[in-house]
This record gives sequence, structure tokens and C-alpha cells, in this order.
Amino acid sequence: MSDQEDIPPLITLITDFGTRDPYVAAMKGVIRTICPDCRIDDLSHEISPQQILEAALFIEQAVPFFPQGTIHVIVVDPGVGTARHPIAVAANGQYFICPDNGVLTLYLQPHPFDAAYMIDNPDVMLSTVSTTFHGRDIFAPAAAHLAAGIPLTSFGRRLEQLCTLNLPQATQPPDGAIHGEVIHVDRFGNCITNITRSMMPNPDTMTVCLPNGLFAKHAPAYQSIQEGRPGFLFGSSGRLEIALCEESAHMSLGIETGAHIVARPV
Repeated sequence: MSDQEDIPPLITLITDFGTRDPYVAAMKGVIRTICPDCRIDDLSHEISPQQILEAALFIEQAVPFFPQGTIHVIVVDPGVGTARHPIAVAANGQYFICPDNGVLTLYLQPHPFDAAYMIDNPDVMLSTVSTTFHGRDIFAPAAAHLAAGIPLTSFGRRLEQLCTLNLPQATQPPDGAIHGEVIHVDRFGNCITNITRSMMPNPDTMTVCLPNGLFAKHAPAYQSIQEGRPGFLFGSSGRLEIALCEESAHMSLGIETGAHIVARPV
């Protein structure tokens, strides 16, 4: 799938499988058997189990930095074995092999898909498909066949729309406040919200009210946050984060995913 024929195609893997069990290894074995020359990159196998939104955030922030023609296999699939469809999608020069469960919602907002197909052609699956491991039996072989040159049009029926996540939206009432919600906690304990930089053009004029009654002031960087006091900043995702200097805001302040926060003018 690469523009340069001498460069082997690249397949990435994003799952909630972890690495202690044989699941990721089995997927790699399938891929190597069908397309032995492809490259495989493990992007993450540490998505929290069944957390589709967390996977969607990961995809939104990581995929845009990959070269054109990369094939991304995403298996965060609590609906495996149910009526949800396995799909193959082309968008903004990238390819996605994944369940149709909304995991592409955030990536597709600025990059509408160019083509989407249900994966229902037995020729791009393993001969036996389990009801519990579509990552091995459908997604991995489909990605390998795509890397080997099988066109998306051969995968199955064309789809005109995909499932989307019902995401919590930040709101801005007339009083100048911004009401938001923590949607993710990263490895450092920073609490990432659904308030975006575009909603707050002058962060130095705002203070953020936290669920525990504390207030967070704006800081340009993590090290600029006053020690022992919560602060807020806009991270690399462009979303407002609640953070502590060299501490976990999640652990120290007890802020969980879903927590309501309010930014108000000082």
C-alpha cells in the first residue's frame, strides 16, 4: 500500500489485550503468514479493557503522524461476536481495520472517510472464525490481505455511514463559564477534559473549579504549576488538563473520569 514500492507496507496494532496473553502474538502470526514482508508496529496494547473512548482518543492523537498508506488494526471490541460489523475504512490516506463501534469517531471528525466497507468476504478472513477473537480471525487477516495488495472493494459491502460515539460535549452558557468533563486520565495522572483550546482564548483570565472545591490556575507548562496546588494547561491534544507538578492529579486530588469541572472568568 506504500507509494514507494520498495518499502514494505506498515501495519500497526492498537488493542486492549495487554502483552501477557497470546492474543497479540497470534494476530502477528496470522499477519506474517499472509504477508511475510510487511512491517508491524505495536502502538499500544495498554488501552483500558473495553474502553472505546480511550482508544478513540489514542487514535486521534497518534495516527495523523503516520505515513500515508499505513494500515491500522484496532481491536478494542467489547461487542465481539454480536451484530456489530467488522469494517475496513480509508480516510486521509490512512487505512483502518476495526469494529464498527465508534472507535474512529474522533479521527474522522476532521478527516471524513473516503470509503468504508463491511468485512464479510470469507477470502480475507481465516477459514474458521470464532465468536470471541475477531482480532485473530478477521481483523489481522484482512489487514494482511490489504497489505498484500487486495483492494478494499473486495472486502464486502460498501457502507455509507459508520457508528459514532455519543461523546460528552463541553458547554458555554451566557455567563462566560465553560462546563466540561474529564474524559481521560493519562499515565502521569493528568486529567484530560473535553474543553478545547479554541473555547478558551484567554486562559490567564480563567480559573477552573474542581469537584473537591479546589481551584486551578492556568500554567504554561507542567513545571510552572505551583507545587502542591492544582493547575490547568492545554496539553499536546489541545484539550484542557488538570495537573499537579510532578504528582498525579488523579490520585492526589481524587479526580475520576466523568468528573464535572467549571472554568469561570477570574
